[in-house]
Amino acid sequence: MVVLAGMVALGVAVPQAQAGQTVRAADVTAGANAETRALAAAHPREARAAAVVCGEGYVLDNAQRLPTQDLRLATLFTYRIPTDGDLNNEPTCAILDNNTGTRKWMKLKMCSNWIADGCAEDTGYFAEYAGPVYRARGGCGKVYAIMKNSSSSTTALVDAIRASTVCD
Repeated sequence: MVVLAGMVALGVAVPQAQAGQTVRAADVTAGANAETRALAAAHPREARAAAVVCGEGYVLDNAQRLPTQDLRLATLFTYRIPTDGDLNNEPTCAILDNNTGTRKWMKLKMCSNWIADGCAEDTGYFAEYAGPVYRARGGCGKVYAIMKNSSSSTTALVDAIRASTVCD
């Protein structure tokens, strides 16, 4: 298991950045909000690593600290492959990055804005991240992010519903 910037790179050997080496920020969509741009700039390794996990062509569209701006236990990253400009039709990928440093029970669920396309989810105990989850037409859908100390815990550390991409 190889770790890249705090994320497991799915067993694929990925070179680590060397001390003093600049890490290029993740590519960000033109419509990304200020919070997303700030998170990508402040945490370029995490944003790039999640993009690598999503795959070729995915560009960061939305990143949010969870549960709040002031307390970051997790980061929700959503990426899309820009196509024809209609966010509803664009392939979308989500990753829930575990920022606690310890294994937590996590659930990441992404639902397409197209009801017939349904939802995809990843659930389990993760030290690094939950996901990736994909929707072929996932733009403007919903992402559900939950993190607890255990699956049976009645208290959630993170319990959030967010838009998958930045939509008006």
